[in-house]
This record gives sequence, C-alpha cells and structure tokens, in this order.
Amino acid sequence: MSLSKIDIDNKTFTRSFRGYSTSEVDAFLVEVAEALATGAEERKALKERVAELEGLVDEHKQKEQTLRDTLMTTQKMIDQLKANARKESQLIIEEAQNKAEDVLNQAHLRMAQIHDDIIELKRQRTQFEVKLKSLLDSHRQLLEMENQEQEEIEALESKLKFFKKAK
Repeated sequence: MSLSKIDIDNKTFTRSFRGYSTSEVDAFLVEVAEALATGAEERKALKERVAELEGLVDEHKQKEQTLRDTLMTTQKMIDQLKANARKESQLIIEEAQNKAEDVLNQAHLRMAQIHDDIIELKRQRTQFEVKLKSLLDSHRQLLEMENQEQEEIEALESKLKFFKKAK
C-alpha cells in the first residue's frame, strides 16, 4: 500500500483511556514501515539500473573512440597508398620517356597493369566504404537506442522526484 505525506498527516486515531488506541497506532506504523521499505527497494533497483546504463554508455564511448582511431589509421593508409601509386606512376612515365620504342611498349604494358591495380584498389576502397558506412549506421542505431533508454531513465527519475516531492 502506498502512503503519502498527506495520508500520514491526516491519520487520526481514536482516543482511549490512556491516549490513542495502541492497536491502531501499531497497525499504522506497520503500514508506514511497509511503504517506506517498498520505496527503498524501488530506489535501490533504480540506482542499480542507472549504474548499469552508465556502464553501457562508457562501453559505447570506448567503442566509438576505437572506431575513430580505426578511421584515422585507415585514412592514413589510403593517403599512403595514393602517394605510393603516384610515385610509382611517375617513375614509370620517366622511364618510358628515356627508353626506345621497345621500352615504350613495355611501359605501356606496365601502365595497363597499374591501371588494373588502381581499378582493383578503387573497387576494394568502395567495398571498404560500404562496409564502413554499414558499421557506422549500426553504431548510430545503437546510440539512438541508448538515447531512448536514457530518455526512459530520465522519465523514471522525473517520476521519482515527483514521488519524493509528494512525500
């Protein structure tokens, strides 16, 4: 049974020879004790839930930081691959200009191979971007779910504050 401050303030006992009726007072005290115990149990459960959710938030923050680090490393690797491809193509062009017709034909074959490599790298890059976007979307969805849970917690906390004020 839930008791409010008003219930306690308005409680009246019948008078007996030596004051209030002991049985009524004892029954009311038992009722108040049960209400307080229930409130304490609910508060403890809410505190445990908050601690659990805070742990989840910390875990998601760590995952987000790991993802950021991975993205930075990936970007550096991509930049390095591009720089290496540019250097290699420049060397091939310089070599082709310095050689005779035979060497020029070999350079054209090499350029075709590099072109295929670049196409393959672009394909791999496109695949990586698709996978990365998918991963980001799933993490975004996780964060949105976390936000919904946080809003529910805030709503529960608001109700708890209301009950505390009512007491």
